[in-house]
Formats: sequence, structure tokens, C-alpha cells
Amino acid sequence: LLPLSFVLALALVSQGVVQTFREPVVAQVEQQAKAADGSVIETQTIQVGPVASQIAIKQLGTNGGGFFNANSAHPIENPTPFSNFLECFAILAISAGCCVTFGRMVDDERQGRMLLGAMTALFLAFLVACTAAERQHSNLLREAGAAATGGDSPATGNMEGKETRFGVDASALWATATTSASNGSVNSMHDSFTPLGGLVPLTLMLLGEVVYGGVGCGLYGMLMFVIVTVFISGLLVGRTPEFLGKKVGAFEMKMASIAILAPCIAVLVACAIAVVHPRGPVGAPNPGCHGFSEMLYACASASNNNGSAFAGLSANTPFWNYLLGFCMLAGRFGTMIPVLAIAGSLARRKVAPEGPGTLPTHTPLFAALLIGVVLLVGALNFVPALFLGPIVEHVSAFRS
Repeated sequence: LLPLSFVLALALVSQGVVQTFREPVVAQVEQQAKAADGSVIETQTIQVGPVASQIAIKQLGTNGGGFFNANSAHPIENPTPFSNFLECFAILAISAGCCVTFGRMVDDERQGRMLLGAMTALFLAFLVACTAAERQHSNLLREAGAAATGGDSPATGNMEGKETRFGVDASALWATATTSASNGSVNSMHDSFTPLGGLVPLTLMLLGEVVYGGVGCGLYGMLMFVIVTVFISGLLVGRTPEFLGKKVGAFEMKMASIAILAPCIAVLVACAIAVVHPRGPVGAPNPGCHGFSEMLYACASASNNNGSAFAGLSANTPFWNYLLGFCMLAGRFGTMIPVLAIAGSLARRKVAPEGPGTLPTHTPLFAALLIGVVLLVGALNFVPALFLGPIVEHVSAFRS
């Protein structure tokens, strides 16, 4: 983390990201304006600081807390398309590298390549879906003047809540990356995405952020799905459920189920409480489906340690603070404790040599089965909620 942060910080400085300990800069405005109290605004105070070093650490460490309130949409924090690429790449660099590390630690690099391949396939599929959705614009967007039609330019599509220096494609890429990992930083406002465009980052969080995931908390989420896939595949084809030479038994399956379902239960229970409690919808001023999506997104983000938001939700109230705090506790500890239990159980077992009944877990076929299990678990848990939110909103917005 430290050497990569040093290199990335220098690269960001070369793109114009500020790195200083100076006091805020006072600049003369080109066009005077009146403040709310009637006074004339002639100067602007521009906050500066050690931005580049902090942004490098936050992105590589998948934290996501921005130096400025606008996060990576801020022109000092993320000024150019190239700085945008560097920061977006940094979100996934260490998390994706953990797959290679895992393969070397278990003395079978094929296992790491299988995990990386499955994650990348899911990432590309969701990226294409998000980009395609954001390149569309409904009549409502046209009437509001937020639908850009620039031919093949990056501005084509829904430009509400996006920076013109990034456009639709780079914004969709960032939204997909930041919710694949437990990062949470943004370069556009997810609340302003089209319904299906917002569905993608929401779904990636609901799946448990197992597509690369966060530094230190992403790979084990996918390994829980690997254990479930091994068990289901063994039942289907009549082979012994084994992973890395260790037999997968009832205890491992119970713990893996708890680890996968704990964040799901936290999301659904918290969202249900928010919907029926009188103080829940007050934080979501948008009515109907979009307000429900905002509440579902907040619960998903807290339960899966992400931190991004559908910013239309005013979550800084006692009700939402307690509710999302519960989601954080349940989502994190409900996953970590079963994972540690599985690690202890498998560590005590001896490695059995591969035999004719062993199911290979490094092949493209197993990667495809793993992807299917991830999507199936997500669908069984969250399709009804997604229909109540972004899917119905899409039908309403694009019916004309």
C-alpha cells in the first residue's frame, strides 16, 4: 500500500491534484454575484491541502472518503480524465491482486486465476449494462435538458449528476468499480443515474461486493460462494465436495450460508423497518419507487461496508444513524465470524490427495458455475426488492 500510494500520489500531482500545507487560497471571482443576505460576493475561498497523498491512500485502500465533500467529482481532487483513470484503476488494483496472492499461498496459481476470471467476467457484464443504461435518455431527461446527444462523444446519454470532463462512460466505469470493491468514492452522483444505471451499483453491493471486493474483505466473500458452489456441484454430479484438498462438510456449509446471508438479512430487515417506520421515508424526499431505491441503497451500502449513497436520502438523523449503524455491525461481524470459523475448521483437517471423485475447482466450467451461484443467490434474495425500486421506475420513466 505505501509504495503504491507514493507512486500514485506523484502521478496525481502531475495531473494537477493539489499537495500542499498552505492556507486556503482567496481568488477574485470573474463575475460578481449576490449572496442570500444581499451582500456582493467578490472573492472565493478555495480550500487546499495534502490532497494527492490522501486520495492515493483512500483509493488503493478501498476506503472512499474524499478530501472534499464532492469526493472524486471535485476538480481539485480529480481534475483530468487521466487522473480519473488512475484513481479508478487504484480502486481495484490491490483487490484484484489478492486473487494472485491467494493462488500462490495455496500453491496452486490456477485457483487464483479461476477466481480472477470469474470476478472479471461479472465486472465486465455489469459495466456493459451500466454504460448501456446511462447512454439512454428518456423524454423526462430531454425535457429537463439533461440528455446530451453528441453522437459518439463521451457526453452522449444521461448527463444529470455527471462531470462534463468525464462524461457517461467514465462515470459508469467508476460507479461499477467503486461498488465492486468496498470503496464508495464517486465521480458522479449515483442518485442521478437512470433507473437501470443505478440498478448496477446497487446490485453489485447486494451481491456482497464479491467482484474483486475490498482490500482485506473482498476475497473471502467470494471464497464463501466457492464453498457453496463446491457443495452444490458435488451434489449434482455425485462427487465429494472438496476445496484445496480439504473436505467441505456440514459445518462449513452452515458457516458459509451464514456469512453470505447475514448482509442480505441486514439489508432487507433494515429496509423493511425504514419503509414502515414513520421517520424512515422522511429522509427520502423523493416519492415512490425512487425514494424506495434510495432507502434500499443506503441499507445495502452500510451492510456491505461500501459508503456510497443515493444522495437524495438525508441519512443524518437519529433514526437513520441507528439503523445504518445496525447494518454495519450485522453486515461486517455477521460475515467475519463465520469466515474465521471456516478457516479454523479447514486448518485442522489434513490435505487429501486428489482422486477420481474430486471436482476440479480451477477450470472455466467451475468459474461459470461460481458465477451462476453468485447471481442465483442474489436473485433469490433481492429481485422482489429491485422490482419495487429501480425496475418499476425504469418502466415508468421509459414507457413513452
